[in-house]
Parts: sequence; structure tokens; C-alpha cells
Amino acid sequence: MSTSETAAPTRQSATSAGTAPAPAPGRWGALGPVGLVLAGGVSVQFGGALAVTLMPRAGALGVVALRLLVAAVVLLVVCRPRLRGYSRADWGTVVVFGITMAAMNGLFYQAVDRIPLGTAVTLEVLGPLALSVLVSRRALNLVWAGLALAGVFLLGGGVGDLDPLGAAFALTAGAMWAAYIVFSGRTGRRFPQADGLALAMAVGAVLFLPLGVVESGTKLLDPVTLGLGAAVAILSSVLPYTLELLALRRLPASTFAIMMSLEPALAAAAGFLILDQTLSTMEAAAIALVIAASMGAVRTQVGRRGRPVAPEV
Repeated sequence: MSTSETAAPTRQSATSAGTAPAPAPGRWGALGPVGLVLAGGVSVQFGGALAVTLMPRAGALGVVALRLLVAAVVLLVVCRPRLRGYSRADWGTVVVFGITMAAMNGLFYQAVDRIPLGTAVTLEVLGPLALSVLVSRRALNLVWAGLALAGVFLLGGGVGDLDPLGAAFALTAGAMWAAYIVFSGRTGRRFPQADGLALAMAVGAVLFLPLGVVESGTKLLDPVTLGLGAAVAILSSVLPYTLELLALRRLPASTFAIMMSLEPALAAAAGFLILDQTLSTMEAAAIALVIAASMGAVRTQVGRRGRPVAPEV
């Protein structure tokens, strides 16, 4: 998978890096592929909203540490990746993938600790969108970039008290998301099945755990905190990867990528229902512009190659 092939603005990494073995299709098949994708998107965004409620107990860094640790344990137990037979370059790739994953999660959770969830996801999705625009090299993508910039302008103007540091964290998380897409593809080529994803998640957990301990200390050992942290990991990582992998067995990657462009809207809904974060008319218009830009960029990729690869929290 080349860099240009990983440019669709999506979240899913399981398509390239693999994921945990999924349940039998019959268990989830009644939902249909579109329903599976929507369920995965709802899961990851409501997991993010749950993480925000956990932050007063464990801190942003503590929540990320718990999410990565639990997800790593689940993936390692289920996948049981082998550790021998890989080159130094293979291990270097998976380590960079793990670092990128940890940075993406850490920066995003710092953002949602400061700004509304829907706003954070809208800013974050600009990273994959920028990657898609850059590698496509088509004039039409300048239109989509312009729409996205208009959305960001409205978002900044519509939220007078938007924390600039929170916005910076979200934008930087978007840059890490773009890097994540690239390295998920490289890891997927070097490691079979979900082995690369499981090992990268373990790398990220090991690197981030000291930060979580420094910030939260023994609070991480509280049973309620551990339980909520495990729920965040399942909702934001394990369950979405499984549902989306099942969906991609029956759903064209181009359709999947377009559906993933709805992430900001799902995040805004989760923020409203769980965190009581309401949207103004201008904020809603800004999110709609970014969603339209993401969908447009994906459609341009489809028109150019016929079928983009949908790479991804």
C-alpha cells in the first residue's frame, strides 16, 4: 500500500494493520455492513465522551494510559503475535506506529479536556483530509481544502471562548492521525493478521503508562476508574476495529471512507447526549462544511483510482 493509497480521510487501521479476530458474521450480520460501520462510529465517539467524564477522576494522560493498556492486553491475548522472524526494519516500523498511536491519542484527549468533543473531532479530521488533498494532486481538491478552511474559520468565529491550546492539540492530533494512516499501511505489509496492531498498541501502552502514573498515581488503581477505563478501551478501540473489519468484508472501501467522514457529526451527537455540549448554528455549519470537504475528497479519490484504500482510534 503506497502513501497515496492510504490517503482517504478515515479512521480505521484494521483494514491495513489488521485487527482482532472478529466474532462470527452471523452474530452481527443482521446489522448489515452499513449498520456495522455506523455502530463502530457511534461506539468510538461515545467512548470518547465517556473518556471525558473519566478525566476528572484520572486526568487526560491517565485515561489515555488506561485505554492503551487495556486495548493492548485484549489484542495481545486474542492475537498472540509471534515475536521471532522479524527484521530490525520490521520492529522499527511497528515501534514508530506505536509511538504515533500513543501521540495521536494523547494529543486528542488533551484537546477534548479543553474543547467540545465535536469541535475536537472536526479539527482532528483535517489531518487525514490534508493528506488526501496533498497526495491526490488534483485541482478539484483545492475546492475541498477551501471548504475545510471555511469550516475551521466558522468554527473559530462561532466559539468565542474556544481554548487555543485545545484547538492546537486537536490539529496536532490530526497530523498524527495522518501519520498513523501511513504507518498502519507499512505495519500491515510487514506483520500478518492483527499482529502488527497488537504489538504497536503494546508499544504505545508501555510508552504512555509512565505519563499516566505521573499524572494520576494510585488513582489509576481505583476499581471504578479501572472499570471505566476498560469501557473506554473497548468502546474506542476493540469494538470499533472488530465491527469495521466485519463491514469491510462486504462494503466497498470507498463507501466506508465516505461514511467515516461523518465522524464529526457523531462526535457532536455524543457530546450533546452525554456531555450536554450544545452546538450553535455557526458551529453546526462549520462541522457540515468539514464533513462535505471530507466526503468530496474521498469521491475525488474514487474518481481517480476507482477504489481508495480506507486505512485507522
